[in-house]
Amino acid sequence: MRNQTPTVLMLACPAPGHVNPMMNLALKLSHNGFHVIFVITDFAFNRIKSIMVDQVGSETIQFVSIPDGLSPEDDRTDLAKLTVSMINTMPIMFEKLIEDIQMKGDHRITCVVADVVLGWGIQVACKMGIKGALLWTASAATFAMATHISTLMDKGVIDSDGRPITKHTFQLAPSMPEMDTGLFFWSNINDPETEKTIFHCFVKMLQNLDLTEWWLCNTTYELEPAVLSFIPKILPIGPLLSNQNSRSLGQFFEEDLSCINWLDQQPHCSVVYIAFGSFALFDQNQFTEIALGLELTNRPFLWVVREDYNRSNRMTYPNEFKGKNGKIVAWAPQQKVLSHPAIACFVSHCGWNSSMEGLSNGVPFLCWPYFSDQFYDKHFICHELKVGLEFDKDENGLVSSKEIKLKVDQLLNDENIRSRSMQVKKKLMSNIAEGGGSSENLKRFVMWLKE
Repeated sequence: MRNQTPTVLMLACPAPGHVNPMMNLALKLSHNGFHVIFVITDFAFNRIKSIMVDQVGSETIQFVSIPDGLSPEDDRTDLAKLTVSMINTMPIMFEKLIEDIQMKGDHRITCVVADVVLGWGIQVACKMGIKGALLWTASAATFAMATHISTLMDKGVIDSDGRPITKHTFQLAPSMPEMDTGLFFWSNINDPETEKTIFHCFVKMLQNLDLTEWWLCNTTYELEPAVLSFIPKILPIGPLLSNQNSRSLGQFFEEDLSCINWLDQQPHCSVVYIAFGSFALFDQNQFTEIALGLELTNRPFLWVVREDYNRSNRMTYPNEFKGKNGKIVAWAPQQKVLSHPAIACFVSHCGWNSSMEGLSNGVPFLCWPYFSDQFYDKHFICHELKVGLEFDKDENGLVSSKEIKLKVDQLLNDENIRSRSMQVKKKLMSNIAEGGGSSENLKRFVMWLKE
């Protein structure tokens, strides 16, 4: 017999920075009476299934996986190969999944919510007579860049492959801040052919935008007022944060909760938290400088060094590194860590998900972007919000240990940065409180879903 609880299918891009905010949206929809079927690739599902929780309180999230078209031994850090394979394989599998759900008759599918980078999901939904919505998990500013690619071409800012024609600043609109041509997320992937492939795949995905009236975004009006005024169709529902009191759903790595007990023993506002997300890689020279830099600060530190990173790159700690002041973990419950009163600053790769977590907790940033939209996020944090500092590289292209110590000291001695960080936190958290802008926007979306 058909379950009369309305069901939302959520189609997630298989990367932590995309899965986490979408999972947090799934939990919010669950709170509002929806059954959620969370669709992810087989490979990503196998990564998270051993550590995920299917039920938290009364919220039930059902995980379902479909193939991404690659074999188990293929390298999924090859973003061009993975992207093309997903486009060629997943739409057919997604359509079949919907057919199977409808045939079984267990659930009434109300809507498909797809990550913008998997925008073909909306195309499939429309074909099958199901309404849809899109979620952009990065900043509204990078969404604006994407939706104005044709304008950027017409103005001679980028060529037909998305590459900047010259290095300069530009404005998408007079009301918007100036941006540098070096900040396009599709041209910061460190390989020209990959960048070209990603760009053209992304342009194809953008053709699905007009299939829905709902462009959801993990941001707030106060955070990006100019962009959201320029493109009023973008609906800010952020920050999409995990519950600090429960284990995170959909994690790709096992969280080491021992670091919370360690933080409990540290003085207020003393710990340097350093975490570079799930993709960033460093060579041995840079790894050594990070270790020595943390040692030089003579401050307590919590450093996330992924096990897969260490295993594949065989990093070794320098002999001078004692690490007595710190704790090293393979993965941390980041939202819990950043909300802890012992945290003084966040040395971050500046992925938007991590940026929103840090900003929502009033933590100042030391910005070290690795690829894609992280370079724009660094610019936004340091030069627009002015709640962080960026590292300078030496003549060898390294961030030296002395530079790390210098910027940590400079940041933690700047009361203005901390004050601005707390102001940003207040604005963000008021948005998700009852009656806040993001909370009201989510209510609008929920009402539409229930119609």
